[in-house]
Amino acid sequence: MRYSNILKYSSYILLFTFIISCSKVPITGRKQLIIIPDGQLYPASFGQYSDFMKTAKLSTNSTQSQLVKKVGNNIKNAVETYLKEKKLSDRLSDYKWEFNLVEDPTANAWCMPGGKVAVYTGILPITQTEAGLAVVMGHEIAHAIAEHGGERMSQSMIQQLGGVALNVALQEKSEQTKALWMTAYGAGSQVGVMLPFSRMHETEADKLGLIFMAIAGYNPNEAVAFWERMSKISSAKPPEFLSTHPSDKTRINDLKKYMSEAMKYYKK
Repeated sequence: MRYSNILKYSSYILLFTFIISCSKVPITGRKQLIIIPDGQLYPASFGQYSDFMKTAKLSTNSTQSQLVKKVGNNIKNAVETYLKEKKLSDRLSDYKWEFNLVEDPTANAWCMPGGKVAVYTGILPITQTEAGLAVVMGHEIAHAIAEHGGERMSQSMIQQLGGVALNVALQEKSEQTKALWMTAYGAGSQVGVMLPFSRMHETEADKLGLIFMAIAGYNPNEAVAFWERMSKISSAKPPEFLSTHPSDKTRINDLKKYMSEAMKYYKK
């Protein structure tokens, strides 16, 4: 099969996929390509979370654990309120919210598709306050609401499709030539497509998180203070274009630019 035909057929597949799978992220309105909706990920997500909780050590600090549940439920209620107003409540129809504080020194937190949240004790010295914790949990929950999990899987599938097409197109070339082209494709698609998308997801989750924490009654300005604290303890990081996350400086500047919009939702 000729190279031109491979590209043509691959283009048809990608175009068809784009037409049938395009949706929009709530609040930002960004169009996203979703081949695998997050709803299809829920069973696996719930199972993985259950398995994780069987081996994880829950915090024995009842005050901190209750704070995580309090903030999580406040953000949850804010999300439900916002999506109900936008007639998008169906996005949450199969959610099974859960908020747990895990004993782990890592400064980390995450939310799986379907509302399963884990916060590590290692991030609490950085969040410092209830509002600081709302920054983190609002951001992580925003990833789930924006269906970033399904979008990343969809992007990965398209990346793999491109690799298959290239491999077939080079079938008559030497193994050395194939290896060079495939290496170039892998590096190019990762640095030029996948990593920028990952950084965009982080920025989008920052913006959505600001809105959610504001609706929940937390001052969005705390997000800037949190990331300023985070930047002071961060170890050496790769250049931004090689990273899955924007640099702390870029992140803080973007938050400041979006703050006036977020403050519209904040009621003291």
